[in-house]
Amino acid sequence: MNKELNTQEKNILLDSIRDVPDFPKPGIIFKDITPLLGSPEAFNTLMDHLTNRYLGLELDFIAGIDARGFIFGSILADRLGVGFVPIRKKGKLPYTTVAEKYSLEYGFDEVEIHIDAFGKDGAKVVLIDDLIATGGTAKAAYELIEKVGAKCVECCFVIELEFLNGREKFKGKEVYSVIKF
Repeated sequence: MNKELNTQEKNILLDSIRDVPDFPKPGIIFKDITPLLGSPEAFNTLMDHLTNRYLGLELDFIAGIDARGFIFGSILADRLGVGFVPIRKKGKLPYTTVAEKYSLEYGFDEVEIHIDAFGKDGAKVVLIDDLIATGGTAKAAYELIEKVGAKCVECCFVIELEFLNGREKFKGKEVYSVIKF
């Protein structure tokens, strides 16, 4: 599982991530992956890399965090021949759910998962999202996976903003980031 990007792959991905200054507020430099999603070369480079990383792990599911984790997660699940499970913002899932709160700059938010999302205890899952910043949403999603009886093998992020220390919320857990800033 320790497969890393080669230099050419890394450059293709880096060239497809755009900096947007002062978004969503002054002083923030937003890492925009929209160009990556729109580039067949960059998108396939990313998805091929993730497929090769997780192939052979005998996973049961990929879980994706609302909303961009759905893009990467559903395609990765299809490529690996496993199921996909959405982890959604509160109130968006139609069946019985389990929720987990996480803190925001001002207050709290929640994510949910269906109580029977994995169908069996011990299902092997990779959690995926586009970005880890402070790690609050991802940690809540990880805890939901474990709460409903599955085993989160690894948390995977396309981008990690290392200076925000989100990885520290996952001490002792496997975390992989494709690109780090």
